[in-house]
Amino acid sequence: MISKNKLNLWDIFCIATGAMISSGLFVLPAIAYGYIGPSIIIAYFLAGLLMLPSIFSKAELITAMPKYGGAYFFIERSFGPFLGIFGGLSNWFSIALKSAFALIGIGAFLQFFIPQAGYLQIKLVAACFCIFFVVINLFSVKVGAKIQNSLVVFLLTACVLYGILGLKHINLGNFRPLFPARIYPFFSIIGMIFISYGGLTKVASIAEDTHNPSRTIPLGMLLSFLVVQILYCLCVAVTIGILPPRALASTLTPLTRGATSMGGLWFGVFLSLAAMTAFITTANAGILSSSRVPFAMAKDDFLPARFSLLSKKYGTPYIAIIVTGIFMLSLILLLNLENLVKTASTLMIMLFIFENFSVIIMRESKMINYKPTFISPFYPWLQITAIVGYSFLIFTMGKVPLLISLFFVGASFIWFLFSARTIKRHSALMHIVERVTARELVDNSLEDELKDILHERDKVNKDRFDHLIEACPVFDIKEKKSWDDFFELISRTLSSRLDVNQGKIKELLIRREQESHTVIEKGLAIPHIVVEGKSKFEVILVRAREGIIFSEQEPPIHIIFVLAGSLDERNFHLRTLMAIAQIVREKGFYENWMRMKDSDSLRMLILSSTRKREI
Repeated sequence: MISKNKLNLWDIFCIATGAMISSGLFVLPAIAYGYIGPSIIIAYFLAGLLMLPSIFSKAELITAMPKYGGAYFFIERSFGPFLGIFGGLSNWFSIALKSAFALIGIGAFLQFFIPQAGYLQIKLVAACFCIFFVVINLFSVKVGAKIQNSLVVFLLTACVLYGILGLKHINLGNFRPLFPARIYPFFSIIGMIFISYGGLTKVASIAEDTHNPSRTIPLGMLLSFLVVQILYCLCVAVTIGILPPRALASTLTPLTRGATSMGGLWFGVFLSLAAMTAFITTANAGILSSSRVPFAMAKDDFLPARFSLLSKKYGTPYIAIIVTGIFMLSLILLLNLENLVKTASTLMIMLFIFENFSVIIMRESKMINYKPTFISPFYPWLQITAIVGYSFLIFTMGKVPLLISLFFVGASFIWFLFSARTIKRHSALMHIVERVTARELVDNSLEDELKDILHERDKVNKDRFDHLIEACPVFDIKEKKSWDDFFELISRTLSSRLDVNQGKIKELLIRREQESHTVIEKGLAIPHIVVEGKSKFEVILVRAREGIIFSEQEPPIHIIFVLAGSLDERNFHLRTLMAIAQIVREKGFYENWMRMKDSDSLRMLILSSTRKREI
C-alpha cells in the first residue's frame, strides 16, 4: 500500500475524463472539418468504438494485475524485459508529452483574454501550471484528485450547457454532405481523433493508489468513456450546426466561436474558461499517472532505485514525480512539439497494440494465477480486430512519427542490453513457448508474483491450511502403483514427520481403506488416519500421472490428499477436509492438476485457490 488516501470511483472517473477532454474537443474539430467536413461526427463516433477493445483489454489486465505502471507492467509481464522497457519508456514519454502539449494549449485560449500575449508568455504560463501540479501531486494523491474533480465538474457542466443550449440553434443544412466522399482522408482523421480518447486508460497506472482497483478502475473507465463519447458527438454536432462552414474551418477555437455566435461574448468567455480547464485537467492527470511508470520500472530494476523512493510523510513517489515534472518543463520551454506529439500518438497506439496482445498471451499461457475479475468479451476476435485496426492507424500517422517510434524501439533495446539482460524473471510468453516445445524453460517466478498480487487484491490472509501446504511434502509419481506400494511410500515420509513407527502408519492406512473406501469420486482419494500423540497434523499432496490402483473395479486415482493427525486436531482435520472440498470444486482444477509441470507447480495450484480462508 503506497498512498495513505485511496482514490474512489468518482476520483477515477474524473481523472479519466479530465485526461481525455482537451484539444480533442476544443481545437481538433476545426482541423478535422477542414479535411472531411460534416462527416467528422461519424469519425468521432467510430474513433470511440475503436477505443472499446483497449478498454475491455485493459480492464481485464488491471483486474488481474492491479499494480503501478499500467501498460508497462502488463507488457513486461507478458513479453519480457525488452518490450517491457519499450512499453515503460514510451508510456512515460507519450503521457508526459501529451500533458506538456495540453499546458501549452492553454495559450490559444489565453489570447482570447489577452490578445497581445506572445509565445514566450504562453510558455511561461504553461510552466507555472506544470510546477503547481507537480507540487500538489508531491503532497497528496487525494488533494490532486480533489482539484481534478472540481475542475472536471466545471468542465462537464460547460460542455453539457453548450450542447443542450446549442441544439435549438442548429442549421441542418450545415450537415450536408454527412458521409465522406473520400475514404482514405476519412480514416486518417479517425486516427487523429482516436488519440483524443487515449488519455482514458492513464488511470491504470495508479492502481495501487485506488481503493478496490479491480472494480473501481474498469467501472470508472467505462463510465468516463460513455460520458465523453456522448459529449464529443453532441458538442461537435452542435458546433457544425451553429457555425457556417467557412467560419468553422478558419478557427482554432471552434467551441468558443460557436458559443460566442450562440450566446454572445459572455458565453464565449465561459467556454474559453472551460477549454483552459480541460487542458489543465489533462496535464494534472498526466503528471499523476505518468510519474507512476518510472516508479514501477525502478521497482523492477529497469531504472535507478531512487525512482522508487516514497515520501515517508505523504506516501508519494516524489523522485518520480519531480523528474517527470522536470521533463515536462523542458518540453514546454525548449521544444517545438508538433512532430513529437505525433510521435507520442504513434507510441500510444503501439502500446494499445501490445496491451491487446498481452491479453492473448496471458490467457494462452494458462497460468493458474491469472484470474481477472473482468473478462474481456468476444475473445480473441476483439483483440485481433483491434491489433489490425490500430496497425492501420499507425501508417496513417505519416513516416516521420513512425521512424521516430522505430528509433525509440531501438533505444529501448540498447537500454535492455546494458541494464536489464541479466534479469531472470520469466514472462507469460515463455510459458507459451514451454507448452509448445514441451521443454522446461521457465520457473514459477511469475506465478509466485501473480499469486501475491491476487492475495493483495482479494485481501487474502493466510490461514493455518496455507502454512501447512507451504511446508508439506509433494509427490509427483510418474509410474502406476498399487495401493499397497503407495502406502509403503507414504508411510515412510509420514513416519519421519510425525515421529511414529512406519509400520504402524501403514497399518492404519490399510485399515482405514478396508473399513471405508477413501476414494471420494472419480480420480480423487483422501486417505486420512488418526495417530497417537498431541498437536500432530500433516498433509501430503500426491499427483499420480499413471494412477494409483485403489480398486480393480475403479479407474486409477490421480489426485490424492493424505491427511494424518492426532485426536486433539480433529477440528482442524474437518476444516482441512472442507478446504480440500472447495479447492477440488474450482473450475478446471482436475485439468490444471494434471498439466502442472512439477511439484512446485502443484503446491502453487493449491495455494492459489480462491477458497474461503479461516480467520
